[in-house]
Amino acid sequence: MRVESKNVGDKVFYKILNKKAIGFLLIFFLSISIVFLTSLGKSPTLIAIEENEKKENFIKYAEFNVPFEALEKAMNVDIDSHEKEIKINWIDLLAFLAAKYGGEIKKQYKPSDMDNLVKKIKEGENLENLIKNKKLYNYFHEVYTAVLGEFIGEYSIQTGIDDEKKPIMEQKYGLKVFSPIAKTFPYQHYDDFGNRRTYGYSRPHLGHDMMAATGTPVIAIESGTVEVMGWNQYGGWRIGIRSFDKKRYYYYAHLRKDKPFHKDLSEGKVVKAGDVIGYIGRTGYSANENVNNIETSHLHVGLELIFDESQKECDNEIWIDMYAITKLLSKNQSEVIKIPEEKHFYRKYDFLEANLKE
Repeated sequence: MRVESKNVGDKVFYKILNKKAIGFLLIFFLSISIVFLTSLGKSPTLIAIEENEKKENFIKYAEFNVPFEALEKAMNVDIDSHEKEIKINWIDLLAFLAAKYGGEIKKQYKPSDMDNLVKKIKEGENLENLIKNKKLYNYFHEVYTAVLGEFIGEYSIQTGIDDEKKPIMEQKYGLKVFSPIAKTFPYQHYDDFGNRRTYGYSRPHLGHDMMAATGTPVIAIESGTVEVMGWNQYGGWRIGIRSFDKKRYYYYAHLRKDKPFHKDLSEGKVVKAGDVIGYIGRTGYSANENVNNIETSHLHVGLELIFDESQKECDNEIWIDMYAITKLLSKNQSEVIKIPEEKHFYRKYDFLEANLKE
């Protein structure tokens, strides 16, 4: 850096300033180089864990790449062990395997690894003693609990009606969240998370599309509170529902033109898992309300993780891949009936769980 000066004193001053500036720049670039070099070979997850420890104490980066096969197997182990001497939690199993694979559970998962882990636990092995990398395990356990924490548990489901026309409720333990598509209604989907979208600006697709006919009933995946419903130029008519523990925000978009929402839905309303909340359409991609600018009728369903309220609406929101999750949810679809005079669908069988206050 060359600086012109009118006198000798100024020249001496600027020489000293230049030396300090050069020294500062050298230290700065050296620090950046060290950070870059030490981060080489680390996965985004490992880097995220380290960054979380340095800053505020909540997770700022998370992926959910557990394959359907692992989800289904772990779920069945959990359900089968319910009320047995040794209860096995499916989130413990999945977090252990994710830590074992260094976060690459989608690529490296082997059913035999889960079988061996379950066998050791049933033989009396303490899971704490089996964990080699507790930092990774704790991280994945918190992330997977945020995603799956309320998916399995005790609930009551209606199985019929008695002579007094009152619902007969049966207590169960198992999957207590539902597919976002009503039972008997056909749909198609594929793994599309991260694909590019160009309306407005180029961006990754941070949700999951399920192709179905216009008017197909949309189901609340989990019980929760309606936080928002209305028009969004990207999602068209959409609904946002927050889980009771505040960790999950479900986003249902591109709903039907003219009558997108169920008649009983309103902001602030508590909905049950399995309730009809709206109807599939192809609205969106317009600043004007009630416009069908989407070519194919489908439901965009998204799941945002929220570890701190500051993440709810920010530049670094955490949206996860729901492909494997929707495959799992297809095992539990809500059966619906139509009331012709209302032109609306309702769930056929009632549902209760501990979080719901009747």
